[in-house]
Amino acid sequence: MPTPVDPPAAVPAVVRVTIALSGAFLAGVLTSFGQAVPALAAVSNSAGPWFLVAALLCLVAGVRGGRVALPLAMVLGVVLLELMHVGYWAATVLRGFPDVLSITNPWVLLGVPAGLLAGAAAVAVRSRDVRWRAGALGVTAAVLVGEGIRGLLQVAVTTGHGTWVVEIVVGVALLGIGVLGTRSPVGRVVALGTGVVGTVAVLGAYLVLGGS
Repeated sequence: MPTPVDPPAAVPAVVRVTIALSGAFLAGVLTSFGQAVPALAAVSNSAGPWFLVAALLCLVAGVRGGRVALPLAMVLGVVLLELMHVGYWAATVLRGFPDVLSITNPWVLLGVPAGLLAGAAAVAVRSRDVRWRAGALGVTAAVLVGEGIRGLLQVAVTTGHGTWVVEIVVGVALLGIGVLGTRSPVGRVVALGTGVVGTVAVLGAYLVLGGS
């Protein structure tokens, strides 16, 4: 007769959050080193992957349940993105390159709304409501497609087209999952609407700010 096996114990919340925070710092460090590798330079200079990492690390942290889940995840998203900036700055300086970590840095400032959005998407994608899940996929797709289009329009001459095309393809795939992966007509409209409107907003923000 087989011996009963106890179910695996849940990972404590403090461990999950610590993993997420450590992962964010490490992502920033790897970004700095990635910029020195020609094949990774373009993707290491793009914001879309950081947004994805922040959202995924929020999922790893496992903020869920209750009315405080959404604000907690949004705050965590901001903390994670800013930790990526700290990791990037530390690695860049240690590599001997000048870099300044300042609250007036445009990317540091953009980390606030981007982090809030990443945290919200991480909570929404786990929601039982198909409209929230669809919206999370639409928003994430918008970040990737919007930046990808900006890359093709503004910097592809110097960085090449590959990274931006991949971003657009991945974004369109996520949008397709959001639109076609739900049987709810309302969910499909939400996914398509957030995807299209979000793409225009992200692209417009890049064009207004001039990118970097």
